[in-house]
Amino acid sequence: MADTPFVHPCALCESDDVGAGTRVWAFAHVMKGAHVGRDCNIGGHTFVETGAWIGDSVTIKNQVMVWKGVRIEDGAFVGPGAIFTNDRYARSPRNAEVPAIARRYADEKAWLGETRVGRGATIGAGAVIVPGITIGPFATVGAGAVVTRDVGSHVLVAGNPARAIGYVGRAGLKLAAEAGGLWRCPQTGERYRAAGAGLEPADG
Repeated sequence: MADTPFVHPCALCESDDVGAGTRVWAFAHVMKGAHVGRDCNIGGHTFVETGAWIGDSVTIKNQVMVWKGVRIEDGAFVGPGAIFTNDRYARSPRNAEVPAIARRYADEKAWLGETRVGRGATIGAGAVIVPGITIGPFATVGAGAVVTRDVGSHVLVAGNPARAIGYVGRAGLKLAAEAGGLWRCPQTGERYRAAGAGLEPADG
């Protein structure tokens, strides 16, 4: 593991809060005030805004937009072209025609919607995440999905708007239903049981 981050000569990394072993590839832009943890991969043409928070061992593929208020926890994967958002009722704060717009944007709390991607979760290529959403640990968002509401742990969602279509294990494969309300991973053999809006490991 490297002791320092690697920043490609064609990348722009203005943040001094990037962890050891992280790689920032060509034409990516990490703004000052963004946090990026250790051993991450930030793909080319990705944009990470001031106030965004990325944990350790996160993979972010090319052309991903990560805005202020977005928190991506350890071990998550974000596929190419995925887009996060942070303002559910966006207007240009420079529009002087409607004074109420400027008043709204004078207070960050009035417009900023915080989004959280849980530990080990996957966001598929081209997915769009509406502000204020929580995606649970080890959940999977299918490619091209538009996520408009929270996603439980280990839940698999797809479509526009995204709907639950199954469950996935820690290894990412779709789980098979078993007797007694349990779910089993076909690769690892791990079993899961219902917990809240999602699943949790059943084997301790």
